[in-house]
Amino acid sequence: MPRPPKCRRVEFLPDVTYFKPAGIPLRVLKEVRLSVEEAEAIRLKDLIGLDQEQSAERMNISRPTFQRVLASSRQKMADALLNGKAIRIEGGNYEMAWHRFRCLNGHEWDVPFEEMAGGTPELCPTCNSTSITPAEQIAYGLDRRGPGKHRRGRYERQ
Repeated sequence: MPRPPKCRRVEFLPDVTYFKPAGIPLRVLKEVRLSVEEAEAIRLKDLIGLDQEQSAERMNISRPTFQRVLASSRQKMADALLNGKAIRIEGGNYEMAWHRFRCLNGHEWDVPFEEMAGGTPELCPTCNSTSITPAEQIAYGLDRRGPGKHRRGRYERQ
């Protein structure tokens, strides 16, 4: 039985997740699906300009794995651009680089993944309340039933 894939750490979710060539009706377009971690690899390497080692470290994967993700994303983008296909960014196997917390007074805030090693925060940064709970944690991924959001190990469609 193969080892389950490791979640890739993602720092940014794009607001726009669909791109199509102008002047071509949607009903006749073919589509290329770019996973969220593939979009993150493009963002880190080509937009921010990090080298592969730094990018791999930020995504919490090995450099060879980062290279494979990057090569796959570039191939898909080239296919879409040169063959007039739409690009949809969705799905994949990833976790967010931060965790969200909420105090009982209703304040919410994000804590970077690196700061989570010390455990949950002790005080709310807004009101200094000690009554803190994790906001609903959502892990994103691809399981045997297809892409979607997974809450506490249970698959739910939205």
